[in-house]
Amino acid sequence: MSTEDRAKATGKNLEGKAQEALGNITGDPKDRAEGKAKQSEAEASHAKEDIKDKIKQAID
Repeated sequence: MSTEDRAKATGKNLEGKAQEALGNITGDPKDRAEGKAKQSEAEASHAKEDIKDKIKQAID
């Protein structure tokens, strides 16, 4: 996984956690849901890039 892609996914995860926490504090279900969605998106990006890394290792 490229360092840039990993940084973007980690940033998206942190952004999602912050938004979810804000939603919990304010009681806004929309913020909570959007925060969780961003975290899921980041997890998917990490998983996709991990698969790419495994394929690359297998080829090398």
